[in-house]
Amino acid sequence: MQDADKHLVTKRSQPIGVFDSGIGGLTVAAALRGLLPAEHIYYVGDTARVPYGGKSAVTIERYSLEISRMLLAEGAKLIVVACNTASALAVPMLQRELNVPVIGVIQPGAVAAVAATQNQCVGVIGTRATVQSQAYERAIRALKAEVRVETQACPLLVPLIEEGWLEDRITEQVVRRYLDPILEKGIDTLVLGCTHYPLLFRVLEKEVGPSVRLVDSARNCALEVQAVLGAGGLAAPASHAGSLEVALTDPSTAFLRVAEHSLGLNVGEVRVRPIG
Repeated sequence: MQDADKHLVTKRSQPIGVFDSGIGGLTVAAALRGLLPAEHIYYVGDTARVPYGGKSAVTIERYSLEISRMLLAEGAKLIVVACNTASALAVPMLQRELNVPVIGVIQPGAVAAVAATQNQCVGVIGTRATVQSQAYERAIRALKAEVRVETQACPLLVPLIEEGWLEDRITEQVVRRYLDPILEKGIDTLVLGCTHYPLLFRVLEKEVGPSVRLVDSARNCALEVQAVLGAGGLAAPASHAGSLEVALTDPSTAFLRVAEHSLGLNVGEVRVRPIG
């Protein structure tokens, strides 16, 4: 076997690196586990510095590069930025700086939204930083210029989700307060522009009703990863038994268990990996 072939065989067995500012990106890890069961996934939640949503672009770029280098040290063959804020503000820089493929959640979500909308009116909900970045508007309009995009920042949703109030009356009231303004504008598609939000899928689905389609960027991100691995010959052999390994930059077990239960993930022992 030639050296290049040996290198590719080795590369195929290396993990997919996934990171988020916290634990919400486990929705992406769950989608990857479901779609790519042969892959080993190494997930880092930057719980010491969560949330990224209110921080500057320069800070988010620095944090993202630090966590990406941690994943590369674990042998990551591809990096998934499972955070909408970091996807909006740091992916272009990571793609320039790193020597492995880097996939964010925004472009796959935009592609799915354009494919789903019938009346060319798409809603996007996310953190303030994601909404203010206008990353979804740019991505959607680059695909189809005539699509109208209505956005809504929902800063209270992540704390409610992390509290475990996934189907609570208060959460339903907050969701209604956030969604009513963009529903009134006639959207027929709603992008869940934060990786925490799929954990509220049932509440969101109930609020928007049957005429609005929800786009889960986690699932669409996993499909993009599958395509990139296949095109690059990097997919793990089908005979492999994949796994999930989780590391956090600061202990945070309460919401981790909420996510584990809600997503049907077997997280197992969690490592703490301090930054620096």
